[in-house]
Amino acid sequence: MAAVRAVESGERSAAEFFAEPKPAPRPRPAAPAARPGGPGGPQAVPGGGPVVVPEGVTALLAEGGAPAALGTAVVEAFGEGAEEVLRADPWELLAVPGVVPEQADGFARALLGPDGGPGDERRCRALAVWLLERAALSGHTVLAPGKLAEGLARYGVPDAETAVGEAVDAGAVLAFEDAVEEGPAAGEAAAGAAGAGSTVAGEEEEEGGRPVRLLVGLERHALAEESLAEGLARLSSTFAPPGEEEAARWEEAAGRAPGPSAAELVRTAARGGLVAHTGGEAARAEPAALVAAARALGLRAYAAAHSEDGRRRLAALLDAEGGGEGGRSDGQDGDGPDGGMGPAAVTVDGLLAGREGPGRDEEGAYALDLLAVLDAPQLDAERAAMLVEAVPDGARLVLSGDPHLLGSAGAGQVLADLLAARVCPQVVSRTPDPGPVGELVSGIGIGELNQVEAPGREVVIVPVRDAGEAVHRTVQLVADSVPRALGVPAGLTQVITPGHGGAAGTRVLNAALKERLNPGPGRFGGFDPGDRVAHSPAPGHTALGTVVSGDEEGLRLDCSGRAVTVPRERVARTVRHGWAITAHQAVGTRWPAAVVVLPGDAVPALNRAWVYTAFGRGERHLSVVHGVDQALPRAVERIPAPERTTRLRTLLHAQAAQAAPPPEAAG
Repeated sequence: MAAVRAVESGERSAAEFFAEPKPAPRPRPAAPAARPGGPGGPQAVPGGGPVVVPEGVTALLAEGGAPAALGTAVVEAFGEGAEEVLRADPWELLAVPGVVPEQADGFARALLGPDGGPGDERRCRALAVWLLERAALSGHTVLAPGKLAEGLARYGVPDAETAVGEAVDAGAVLAFEDAVEEGPAAGEAAAGAAGAGSTVAGEEEEEGGRPVRLLVGLERHALAEESLAEGLARLSSTFAPPGEEEAARWEEAAGRAPGPSAAELVRTAARGGLVAHTGGEAARAEPAALVAAARALGLRAYAAAHSEDGRRRLAALLDAEGGGEGGRSDGQDGDGPDGGMGPAAVTVDGLLAGREGPGRDEEGAYALDLLAVLDAPQLDAERAAMLVEAVPDGARLVLSGDPHLLGSAGAGQVLADLLAARVCPQVVSRTPDPGPVGELVSGIGIGELNQVEAPGREVVIVPVRDAGEAVHRTVQLVADSVPRALGVPAGLTQVITPGHGGAAGTRVLNAALKERLNPGPGRFGGFDPGDRVAHSPAPGHTALGTVVSGDEEGLRLDCSGRAVTVPRERVARTVRHGWAITAHQAVGTRWPAAVVVLPGDAVPALNRAWVYTAFGRGERHLSVVHGVDQALPRAVERIPAPERTTRLRTLLHAQAAQAAPPPEAAG
């Protein structure tokens, strides 16, 4: 729109905007822009000042019967023009985190009276966007139109199918016609997409006769997946294979790798610009070995983990390779043989925010030659797009992770789609996870819940009859049994349960654990110094830490050595006690001991990916407080992770088809 206005006013030439773009290298942004509630959120919170709510917003909320406490979130969502936005369209209140349709309907009725009916176009548009946002929280980047219409109908929208079309016409929702490829390999991709919720039932035909699947989604998810597909294709196409001398040096490095799978990864990465690598916990040593080998060859190589705990473990693996370049949390350069490149181990969020890793060049690209991203299943489409967009032409990118883990908290399934598309070399680790816990978790990954020998009480099953007993036994395990029998203090034992609510959810368990481990009046917004907490400034971004203090500025936390101040008005929405957390919050972090709580009301939440993730969080010990009877083996054997509807797989195939030479040239 800015471009159109500039051209119409004569300020700039249309050729500046509409001329054919130059070929690669393509300019990249200097830094990813923060989106409210999105990837930039975690970095914005610590330094953010208090939000000032204008009197007009407070008066409008009162007029609409909404609580005044909602004012901060409204201003955060809409900025200075919040009052004008909501007066023009009261259902825009649905864009505020935590607001549900019933509340937005009540607000709209109070402002509009009888004019605010269930078929109001503004209501239909807002509901369509809200439903797609809700779907994104379950990992979907798009939905079938019929699925969206079903959701609208549940909220009383008359003629829901027409409402979907009107939302598309208004630009609130985008529509896509993705071609369904033909042939065996394409058939696999289409079948996978159908399994992921992208059913091709009711396909329409393009003018050329090719079948398409119709999908609808939000612009930001569409742009993220399209940008990600283009970026991955760019890295593959701009990579130049090493010459004979360099190839020989890579082969020597592979010969020094700590195992056959690590050697295979080194050889594969030497020859390709984009590589997918999969394996369990022990396989994390393989991308670490690759980064260490690349640094020894003089390349600017880095490895990024999902969490600070993952970064520290990665740094230890890099140090074990003999380079001493694993990395320090202070962000200062190391003095090993890395040529002053700085710590090799970083976090994904730290890399995106510019707190960690290499700097950027004048075009916004990272100053690196190789990037290995561990925990790739936790990458949502938006963060992955920002990351890949900043990797320079000709560099090597390795996406590594355990495909059996729970997926990202945001929309997308980047590693799964890349593996299914088969557009780059893939290395599957053959390194098994050690010990009884590793053996148990490896079996779960293939759908088998096996009994394992645990001579050192590495795995303990604690049967319980009800939720009350589950809470009692959990506290007993953390405070007494595990420290006494295994020497693991309570502060290094993590409790994991399926949800926040329920009779044995995180709220109840944390209250019981606080009373036993750190009793206090909760003088800082319900928290006391020494409390373990989970800070979630945005969906999918959880940092575990400890309360240090509190004052007028807010709650002061120590999150893995990083000082964070949460403003007072955000504490209730973003901070929970953290002795007990969910498996989604625990992904990317491991503790010496883990206690997994499975009360009877947890049965609907159980699936193989959840069990695999939760059971794998303990390094030395796993206790299972078991109250779900046969639901546990049934979930492991028969219920895989919920499928996600995405477009990345199709987009990757389209990019590969464009890059392939025509048949006559190939011949």
